[in-house]
Amino acid sequence: MTEDDRIDAVLTEVGPRLRRVRRDRGVTLAELSAATGISVSTLSRLESGQRRPSLELLLPLARAHQVPLDELVGAPPVGDPRVRARPIVRHGRTMYPLTRQPGGLQAYKVIQEKASEQPDPRVHEGYEWLYVLSGRLRLVLGEHDVVLGAGEAAEFDTRVPHWFGPTADGPVEFLSLYGPQGERMHVRARPKKSG
Repeated sequence: MTEDDRIDAVLTEVGPRLRRVRRDRGVTLAELSAATGISVSTLSRLESGQRRPSLELLLPLARAHQVPLDELVGAPPVGDPRVRARPIVRHGRTMYPLTRQPGGLQAYKVIQEKASEQPDPRVHEGYEWLYVLSGRLRLVLGEHDVVLGAGEAAEFDTRVPHWFGPTADGPVEFLSLYGPQGERMHVRARPKKSG
């Protein structure tokens, strides 16, 4: 379907919608004509689809009916709302994007089969939220080393050195949400000076 076909489909629905709104309010064509200054014959042709609607005609009608313009026109069909992004495989993790808003909040479903041998904490600007769907997730955050089970969540400032991954028990599946800063490169945290 071309863009012109979509526009024609939307405009074809305007007439019946105008008639329905007017009748639902119990208003006659003559009363509507008096309220809008649009002739009865023009209103009749609009409702029957014999006259193409224009903004000059629809705006006074929306005001008279006290409805938003899109209620008279109807919103054009939106594209498929399903997110169909391809999984990203990185560092042994498979990440399924759940959002597609560049520069906005990012959400991923993450599956990781096995833990790395040694945690390697990183830092970056932002804030992150994790929610475990299944398995057990080990989170090393600053001085803390905790394990989260299914149904548990954690949130933290990503400027604190952090690392997370599955425990030795097996794979983990979790949701990860973060703001636009989280897309920037992770920087290895500086090792602590010994004594």
